[in-house]
Amino acid sequence: MKKVLMIAGDFVEDYEIMVPFQALLAMGFEIDVVCPDKKAGDTIATAIHDFEGDQTYTEKPGHRFALNADFDGVSPANYDGLMIPGGRAPEYLRLNEQILSLVRSFDESEKPIGAICHGAQLLAAANTIEGRSISAYPACSPEVKMAGASYADLEVDQAITDGHYVTAPAWPANPAWIRQFADLLNQ
Repeated sequence: MKKVLMIAGDFVEDYEIMVPFQALLAMGFEIDVVCPDKKAGDTIATAIHDFEGDQTYTEKPGHRFALNADFDGVSPANYDGLMIPGGRAPEYLRLNEQILSLVRSFDESEKPIGAICHGAQLLAAANTIEGRSISAYPACSPEVKMAGASYADLEVDQAITDGHYVTAPAWPANPAWIRQFADLLNQ
């Protein structure tokens, strides 16, 4: 059974954690969701981001998500892939050097890495995407470009695979993003 690590934090986007978590479980993968300074059984707040015709997305309270693993002691060697959901969590998680080190380790091992929406902020901060074609929420495109990647301006329901990276702009891309990530895991 392939095992996936998901890094999340408070105010992660609800659909970008709930849907891939449940979908990967349904496909037979094992998935550990962790958050710095929290343990298995602790919860994180999620936020629902919606596209309602305003200049940017709106944000509403989401569900509480129960973590199922401890952040302390996480080793990339125990996992076959890494998923990074979006929302506001990546904005502050990118300040955590342990998280950036985890991202770098998955990259160096060329294990599948999936990032959606603002998740690209962790990839950019870890300096792992130079020369790649990376999608993200459009507001994150400057960071993607400053990290030396080419910003893939996709339709909101599309995803792109470049090497061991699968990225997408937002939760409407969950079907494409999850499918492409699972395909990489199964190679």
